[in-house]
Amino acid sequence: MRTLLNIIWLLFGGVWLALGYVVAGIVCCILIVTIPFGIASFRIAGYALWPFGRTVVDKPTSGAWSTIGNVIWLLVAGIWLAISHVLTSIPMFLSIIGIPLGIANLKMIPVSLLPLGKDIVPVDARYQAYTPPAGQYPQNPQYPTR
Repeated sequence: MRTLLNIIWLLFGGVWLALGYVVAGIVCCILIVTIPFGIASFRIAGYALWPFGRTVVDKPTSGAWSTIGNVIWLLVAGIWLAISHVLTSIPMFLSIIGIPLGIANLKMIPVSLLPLGKDIVPVDARYQAYTPPAGQYPQNPQYPTR
């Protein structure tokens, strides 16, 4: 089912959305200082190209620099990207087959607002990839030991 939804997504806007993120990533990489934003744009482009079956998780190793970068990103591009995702999801919600596409479009808003310090992983692997090593957090039941 995920593959079918991804193919429909590609036909009805996923390619154009991903292409926009790729162009933004190229521009950011050309400007040298904004290379971290370019890398984040490329990561979001891959997510925009094939969103079903993937999710966004926080990177446990991100620090203060990603927070500072996210504030700059939010002011420069994040708000406009979030508005564009909302506006493009409205026509998708108008048809029955477009409802999952509209939901996927709205699901991209958090990563388009604050992309630094995030990682995009398969839905099945989100808990496996971010479980800390055994004994690292013994006092917190949220982090089970292996």
